[in-house]
Amino acid sequence: MSVWKRISNLFAKPEPPKAEKSMLHLNPGDICEVSLVTYEVVGRVHNRARNAVVLTLQDGNQVSYLHIEERETLQFGLYQAIDGRLDNPEEVPTILELDDTTYHLEEQYSGHVTVMGRAPFRQGGEQHVWQYQSDDYHLLRVEWQDGRFMLYEGEEVITGDVRVIRAS
Repeated sequence: MSVWKRISNLFAKPEPPKAEKSMLHLNPGDICEVSLVTYEVVGRVHNRARNAVVLTLQDGNQVSYLHIEERETLQFGLYQAIDGRLDNPEEVPTILELDDTTYHLEEQYSGHVTVMGRAPFRQGGEQHVWQYQSDDYHLLRVEWQDGRFMLYEGEEVITGDVRVIRAS
């Protein structure tokens, strides 16, 4: 090593440490833990306007969906896809009853989404979302995109129960 190289290394700024990747920025191939279960992220749907993502998580044969939205803090909801049918996005009700549980519409929005990896909808585009909550804090999520509905049932997850294990 030359003298000039050694001198320049003395005055060089050290590289800043890489910031840890947050759950909001995980991509397919990353590994995370939700409520003590380890999942591989296999898909990602990103709504940039709301700063929200839905990660498709896989643990063996089990597929789950983690909705993450950054408001004042990160908010998490873990969902499972359920069977159900709605006919028209213009006629989605404000109150839904499933398996003796009544869900009330909490929020409705639409926006452009981008898709990576395996997700319920294969390509990005305009997506409409209805989010419901029951009196016993169960969650229901309805998505409509490209003429197709998806329904999910789930529950909120506290921030302490979610962590990144390995991010690429």
